[in-house]
Amino acid sequence: MNAPTSPEGSAHDPAGSPKQPAGGTATRPSPDDKAPNRGFWVIRDIPTLLWLILVALAVLFHQLLPHGVATWLMLHLLLLGAVTHAILVWSQYFSYALLRTAPTVRDRRRQSVRLGLTNGGAALVIIGVTTAVWAITLVGAAALIAGVIWHGVSLYARSRGRLPGRFGRTLRYYIVAAAILPIGAALGAWLAHDNSAGTLVLAHALLNVLGWIGLTVAGTIVTLWPTILRTRADEKAAQGAARALPVLAGGVLVAAAGAAGGWLPGLALGLLAYVTGLGIIAVSLWRAARSAPPRTFSALSVGMAFVWWAGCVVALVVAAFVGIVDGSGFAKAQDAVAAVIPFLAAGFAAQVLVGALSYLIPVVVGGGPTPVRVGTAAFDRGGSFRIATANAALLVCALPVSSLMRVVASLLYFVAMASFLYFMLVGMRAQAAAKRSGAALAKTKADMAAGTRPHGPIMPEGAKPHRAGQAVAGLLAVVLAVAVTAAIDPVALGWSAPVTAPSDAPVKTVTVTAANYRFSPSTITVPAGTHLKIELKNTDPSMVHDLVFANGVAGPRISPGESELIDVGVISGTLDGWCSIIGHRQLGMVMTVKTSGSAAPAPTPSSTATMPGMDMPGMDMPGMDHGSSGIDLSAQPGPGFQPYKAELAPLPPASGPVTRRVTLDITDKKIEVAPGVTQTLWVYNGTAPGPVLHGRVGDTFVVTLVNNGTMGHSIDFHAGELAPDKPMRTIAPGESLTYTFTANRSGIWMYHCSTMPMTAHIANGMYGAVVIDPPDLAPVAKTYVIVQSEFYLGSHDGGSVDLTKVDEERPDLVVFNGYANQYDHAPLTAKVGERVRIWVLDAGIDRATSFHVVGGQFDTVWSEGRYLIKHAVDTGSQALGLMPAQGGFVELAFLEAGHYPFVSHFMVDAERGAHGIFDVTK
Repeated sequence: MNAPTSPEGSAHDPAGSPKQPAGGTATRPSPDDKAPNRGFWVIRDIPTLLWLILVALAVLFHQLLPHGVATWLMLHLLLLGAVTHAILVWSQYFSYALLRTAPTVRDRRRQSVRLGLTNGGAALVIIGVTTAVWAITLVGAAALIAGVIWHGVSLYARSRGRLPGRFGRTLRYYIVAAAILPIGAALGAWLAHDNSAGTLVLAHALLNVLGWIGLTVAGTIVTLWPTILRTRADEKAAQGAARALPVLAGGVLVAAAGAAGGWLPGLALGLLAYVTGLGIIAVSLWRAARSAPPRTFSALSVGMAFVWWAGCVVALVVAAFVGIVDGSGFAKAQDAVAAVIPFLAAGFAAQVLVGALSYLIPVVVGGGPTPVRVGTAAFDRGGSFRIATANAALLVCALPVSSLMRVVASLLYFVAMASFLYFMLVGMRAQAAAKRSGAALAKTKADMAAGTRPHGPIMPEGAKPHRAGQAVAGLLAVVLAVAVTAAIDPVALGWSAPVTAPSDAPVKTVTVTAANYRFSPSTITVPAGTHLKIELKNTDPSMVHDLVFANGVAGPRISPGESELIDVGVISGTLDGWCSIIGHRQLGMVMTVKTSGSAAPAPTPSSTATMPGMDMPGMDMPGMDHGSSGIDLSAQPGPGFQPYKAELAPLPPASGPVTRRVTLDITDKKIEVAPGVTQTLWVYNGTAPGPVLHGRVGDTFVVTLVNNGTMGHSIDFHAGELAPDKPMRTIAPGESLTYTFTANRSGIWMYHCSTMPMTAHIANGMYGAVVIDPPDLAPVAKTYVIVQSEFYLGSHDGGSVDLTKVDEERPDLVVFNGYANQYDHAPLTAKVGERVRIWVLDAGIDRATSFHVVGGQFDTVWSEGRYLIKHAVDTGSQALGLMPAQGGFVELAFLEAGHYPFVSHFMVDAERGAHGIFDVTK
């Protein structure tokens, strides 16, 4: 068996160190800048071994960790730890070979600092996320990003002014990958702080796995693959790699931008471009494999990694296009990513890592043909068996099999892959021994040449391994394990230990429908120790629903017509569930899971608890008191404060009734409602209250309602007279409707969301005013509109309405036009002697108002369609009293300059924020 040789045009020297410059394009190292020895790069890759050991430990003991933490930890120890370190080491190694130069001592020192920075950063990220200390995560992410940027800059600087070999331009893959990683890492750091944006999770995964790791592998595999196969590289491989880079890089950036921006066609097209780029590279890889079929462990491992890589991306493409075709949107794409990422990690990243290292470590350790052959043979021991076992087991895991069968297959995969660590240590030890015996072997050869020793074999070649038999044996091992698992129910036969984890429990799947604020069935009874999964189907025609449980399990929000499989876990006692969308639980959308066994009931949180992972806008649990006592209403508003425009412009002249068209766009928006206090509101056109609509009796309003929020919403115009069945129906996110009404009567009319529970939707910002001028309304100098409403603040700053406070009628704030005391900070203006008209609407939900201007008297009061007084001379009014959903207007003239407060004379409400000032000048 001959020592490995490099194919023509390849950048990998079998002796173990980068090729030396062929001409004068590289600077000759000084005596103090000697090139490192052949084992230098292997020593630098020792942390990869340590990271892989940590991966193995995490897999072995993952049941001791919370499910979400365990999955995240296993993935990031592999991808952020082992794979990232290997990329930093070997892309530097290949860069010297591709550019036909050698590292100096200074290069080695800088590389050590970079590796320390990135490994330390990765460790801090893992510690910060698992301990939920975001400051640690942020510092770690910053260190990691700094190290990778430095890595990319060093590659770029080294490539300038060099004359690369045939494949020298593949160095650009490493540079582009290093430019993408900081974006993905920054997104990851942000998600550790706020993971409410699911599409950012998708973008983070695409940038890091397909960008950082994928582009690096793509740039390496073009030259490493034929080298591993010991064949010539395809003549068009370099040209294909150059064409593929912009397609791959552009594809992953477009896909990530589409994911982050919520644009599904962008995600689909970006992934399709990425698959196209993989196809370009695959052509040269296939040609090399045809001339020298893969037989060694390293070749088979890298080859299967590429298959899983391409297959997983194709699955994502299909899911994205299905989401476009059937209208399910990002739901299918996000589900596909959640399902595919573990297989990209296990099938692609892990296999390409161990396959590449199985070839590179013996070659770089070097020592001559015989030691290299000895090391390679050790790494290759049982290779076909290990590859067949790992990939067959991984395929079983991808199929819809039982939990126990998936556990057995996962164990087979783990053993087959973790054996690399053993063979790595054995191989390096054997190769070191072979290097030490090199002198004795050389002496024996010299004796034979001199005739002092009989000729004969120096080292028995041994029988060639039966690779086909190994592969068949690996497949049979998986098939046998699957067959035995399928034939035996260990729980039913009493052979298993007591249930301690989902992997040990019998699985039961129950279909539950969500509609009309009810789950059906609302009670599920299973034997104690059952691993329960619920297929939740939203059959509601318009409402978004979800299902969360007291044990912390939470399914995503699903739109009408969608379904979701929720893994509830092992049931050991009574477990409560509910829809977490505000108000739905209070309306009776609850579920109870009971056991038929004797296990003790699981603890159920009180109504004042907040479940882990549910700390996001629109998902506050009731009872967590924000506390108005902590609000300083005298403080200055935050940066960017803009008062709600209270002044109502007069209508332009018209010869008759007109048609007025308006679009109301519903969104979720975090808005400051008092100095230093924010609330995530559901709003019409970005404000609470929504825009004031203004017209005359006889005008027709054509209103287009667009729901760009996260749940079902609707609208009800008190100014219109029509059956509510269709125009006031609830529409799901992404839908729209047209609401047309004619204003037959004058007044100030309320509009609001009528989706149940109305208390939640109105109190959380979904209200506004329609002003219809009476026909005989006299002109005035200025007209203002004041809408009074209440805020019931959620459990944290930036939360949403607290329905417990609503039920107990405990508002934190009572405000005019959506902000406490805003017209103290931005007073309304008037001039002495000018007539001012003030339209007032009480939007509620519960507090009445007694509108009063301190220092002023009203000579005209119009309330709910009638004048109480009109241009009175020797009488007047001090307040306009309104109940919720009532309105009217008052008129007055200020007799002297000064500052005139206006309040609700329910004084407790004035002190809660229903207060403003008229600034009257001469």
